[in-house]
Amino acid sequence: MSGPDPTLHTAAIAALEQALKRALALDPRSAERLKPLSGHVFHICCTQPELDLFLLVDVGGIRLMGYWDGEITTAVTGTARDFADLATTSDPAAALINGDLSLQGDSAPLIQLQGALAGLDLDWEAPLVQAFGDVVGHQLAEGLRGLLGWGQQASRSFIRQLQEFIQEEARLAPPRQEVEDFFSDLEELNLRVDRLQARLRKAAGQR
Repeated sequence: MSGPDPTLHTAAIAALEQALKRALALDPRSAERLKPLSGHVFHICCTQPELDLFLLVDVGGIRLMGYWDGEITTAVTGTARDFADLATTSDPAAALINGDLSLQGDSAPLIQLQGALAGLDLDWEAPLVQAFGDVVGHQLAEGLRGLLGWGQQASRSFIRQLQEFIQEEARLAPPRQEVEDFFSDLEELNLRVDRLQARLRKAAGQR
């Protein structure tokens, strides 16, 4: 299947960037929350309908591009329906990690980005409909809303669920209590080694 018309693709991205900048100008709090992400690049690849979008956070806010050959912080790939499902699922962490979406890179900055953009009053649909038509534009807009705008409360829930998944299911990081227990056991072992060495030195001196 051929990709989207390059001219329409470029026009859609430019229109989305302008809409995003206008929304950030009206919401200084969201703009402030983006500052820690300066320098991060996010790749959003929608495979059906096709839209390749690179989101760069810099000192001026956010830039949207159709091409990027540098380092990527986080890449998310899937269909518009996969992205949109995040907006309605009761378990967004599981949908992102175990669902049909493909996630590569660091997930923490992506969560920060979602939290910063979730409160924006942003019309994703108008620029996409103008470039791609009603059906395709609506599908793409639903996908972007699903990934970046399902709400601040859902974002907090997502962070909690993702942490639980990493710690309990994926075992990618140990729970805090396990870390504390490990260091406690390690300290006790060091004390026992010190006592044993002292006894050995004492025994050697008595010979």
